[in-house]
Amino acid sequence: MAIHIVRLGTPRLPDEGLRIGTVRRPPRGVPKAEYARRDFYDVWLPILAPSQATMDMAHAATTPAQWQAFFRRYRQEMKRPDAAHTIALLAALSHHTDFSVGCYCSDPTHCHRSALAQLLAQAGAKIVM
Repeated sequence: MAIHIVRLGTPRLPDEGLRIGTVRRPPRGVPKAEYARRDFYDVWLPILAPSQATMDMAHAATTPAQWQAFFRRYRQEMKRPDAAHTIALLAALSHHTDFSVGCYCSDPTHCHRSALAQLLAQAGAKIVM
């Protein structure tokens, strides 16, 4: 049992389980009824996505310092009670079932999903990258 960290829209892995989208917006141009069929996500959980202002920081980031500022701000947002409780819930669930969380970004080192994986691990989750 574990949480798989994935790129949304990529083919599902064996035993990946339910796919949770931790993104601010649904995929563009894809009918809602096709999100799961097209390997985006089964359930949308935007509470774990960066805010729009934080996403704007990521889109503008070009230096290591700017990326660090983005990740620092995202981690700060995830300390809000609603996000922190959700992270704790997912960490606990990872000991009982397989599921995945993900984002659209092609580079995981410049994506909130890498920071989310760290936060989940700190909360005691079993993680598969």
